[in-house]
Amino acid sequence: MTQNIVKILVVDDEPPIRKLLRVGLGTEGFSILEAPSATIAREIMRDDRPDLVLLDLGLPDMSGHDLLTLWRSELVDLPVIILSSRTDEAGIVKALELGADDYVTKPFGMKELAARIRVALRHKLQEQGEKPVFQTGELSVDLVKRIVRLKGQEIKLSPKEYDILRIMVQHAGKVLTHSFILNQIWGGMSDVQYLRVYVRQLRQKLEDSPDQPFYILTETGVGYRLREPDS
Repeated sequence: MTQNIVKILVVDDEPPIRKLLRVGLGTEGFSILEAPSATIAREIMRDDRPDLVLLDLGLPDMSGHDLLTLWRSELVDLPVIILSSRTDEAGIVKALELGADDYVTKPFGMKELAARIRVALRHKLQEQGEKPVFQTGELSVDLVKRIVRLKGQEIKLSPKEYDILRIMVQHAGKVLTHSFILNQIWGGMSDVQYLRVYVRQLRQKLEDSPDQPFYILTETGVGYRLREPDS
């Protein structure tokens, strides 16, 4: 029985970056499609549907943000990881809020990128059938019984703490922006500092070292990411 090869569309106008990704991800077992512009990317998307897109934000004929918006409006529902050399957090946050699944900034390690790709693909499959019990490391969350355990011991959470953790569990491995969490939990009627207080309380209960978290990771200036589930 042959295994289906995952096809990745790389949308980037820099030939050295495309070559790096073609060679590096090729050794990781992925098949690479290349587009130096938004126009060619749309043609490939129409004719040879990939499994995931690596999208640069700075394209010559259309911004990555606009291309992502266009795809989502056309109901193109596949994982998109942003590739960006930009250091401004606003651009990354905007892309995530437009529907990107994750981001990496240039320069990046190929092993890290391959891991992010696999998480994004796995998360897409999880959306099709959410498991009732989430497990990562020594942390487990029973989404049916609303029971949280750490090292086998039940952890008592406040309703808001549980709601925040539940949202993170449902999107484990994926970066969630501050505004996404605020909208999900408070309908947007709160500020980031309020969220930080609850995350700090969660870390006090779930982390061995709250200042060096293992489970709830901070994406500086962007949001939070819950450690991906065990395979």
